[in-house]
Amino acid sequence: MTYDVQHWIAGAETPGSGSTQPILNPATGEQVGTLHLGDASTVDRAVEVAAAAQREWAQVSLSKRTQILYRMRQLMIEHTDEIAEVITREHGKTVADAKGEIARGLETLEFATSITQDLKGGFSENVSSGVDAHTMRQPLGVVAGITPFNFPAMVPFWMHPVAIATGNAFILKPSERDPSASSIVARLYQEAGLPDGVFQVVQGGKEVVDALCAHDGIAAVSFVGSTPIARHVHQAASATGKRVQALGGANNHAVVMPDANIEFAAAQISSGAFGSAGERCMAVPVAVTVGDVHERFLEAIAAEAKKLRVGPGSDPSTDMPPVITADAKARVLRMTDEAEQAGGRIVVDGRGLVVEGFENGNFVGPTVITDLDATHPTYTDEVFGPLLVVMHVDNFDEAVALVNSSPFGNGTAIFTDSGHYARRYQEEIQVGMIGVNVPIPTPVGYYSFGGWKDSLFGEHHAHGPEAVGFYTRQKAITTRWPAQNESVESSMSFPTHD
Repeated sequence: MTYDVQHWIAGAETPGSGSTQPILNPATGEQVGTLHLGDASTVDRAVEVAAAAQREWAQVSLSKRTQILYRMRQLMIEHTDEIAEVITREHGKTVADAKGEIARGLETLEFATSITQDLKGGFSENVSSGVDAHTMRQPLGVVAGITPFNFPAMVPFWMHPVAIATGNAFILKPSERDPSASSIVARLYQEAGLPDGVFQVVQGGKEVVDALCAHDGIAAVSFVGSTPIARHVHQAASATGKRVQALGGANNHAVVMPDANIEFAAAQISSGAFGSAGERCMAVPVAVTVGDVHERFLEAIAAEAKKLRVGPGSDPSTDMPPVITADAKARVLRMTDEAEQAGGRIVVDGRGLVVEGFENGNFVGPTVITDLDATHPTYTDEVFGPLLVVMHVDNFDEAVALVNSSPFGNGTAIFTDSGHYARRYQEEIQVGMIGVNVPIPTPVGYYSFGGWKDSLFGEHHAHGPEAVGFYTRQKAITTRWPAQNESVESSMSFPTHD
């Protein structure tokens, strides 16, 4: 049996423009649902409802806002199994991995429950004689989020809890490949007591994205996805005067120093490269060996890759699930073929893998390639699949130069026992998020997430304190309360602070 996924507007499921597309299970290739797509008119309706709801929501006390978010947190915990199962069905990742992304998303929700602290303004008395100054932060109005398929729960939670806590209304456009998690979240927000219209979901593809970017009633757009689309969203939304944060792609490097624990590094990099089939913007598609550890590392990483059991995410014994689509599988196979044709050494070959009983699934095995030139696309491009390229350099300085030469700057890691090299790496590397003996350095929810270079367009990182700044704007107020009988002479000079 299949199911329908519709929009969530004004507190209820709402049909779309009449166009639909299938929702597929990546493990079987079978249709499990039908997604009702929206268009510009759907966005118009959502914005109209959101604008009316936001005017009232902005007047709700901070105490009541945080009470609703506390209830939402509890409901998310209670419904974790339900959300994880639908993520596994539509995305393909293991249930354990789906539960992990929900838990990481809840970190931002928990941060938002203490929004009272982050919305406190400043106050200065007597900045001039009898004159005080203070600041306050106010919501932008209606804001939108456009999120990717690889984290259908976590990435939207980087956005909407802080946007809502700061007094905005939020419109979410989730990925059309795994849309159901967002529909469940909308229902839970209503159950938590959030007024209808403050959180809404508009399903769709490029037409909806472009309508959100162009709509005059939307004040800001948050985006996470590939670099080409991030650049398009940033340009399109900025052109209409919107505030934009657009997080793009990545090609994260993990550097393995000669003094590192090679077995530990290989186990951690295997997790980063092959977890969720490599479909994470913080995945590790490149390892860089330094000095004389190259062959030792290749042996260790090959052993780790060969341990992994590839299968459907619904099977508790699965380590690595399928990739999201048949096209994604074909991309990984093509890049492996091209690397081999260019002289790359295939250390572990994931081509030709067939999972018994799931022959139509989008499965490809863990793949490890070395001896590639640094200009080859299999190294330089974002693979977004379970393919690890192992590069080799002679020393630390060459490793830093190789990492910094990438146009991406999302995340990176160094594996070492040397505090000296770890500290130099933190200072010299041109990347937004850095791990020391940590393969996936995704910051906790009360810090902020964001890369450099082609991995981020806009000034603000996601979630945490940066999100508060993104979803609000500051007012500075200067006040004076003269006595009614006070005589003050006018002055044509610019005011000073006497």
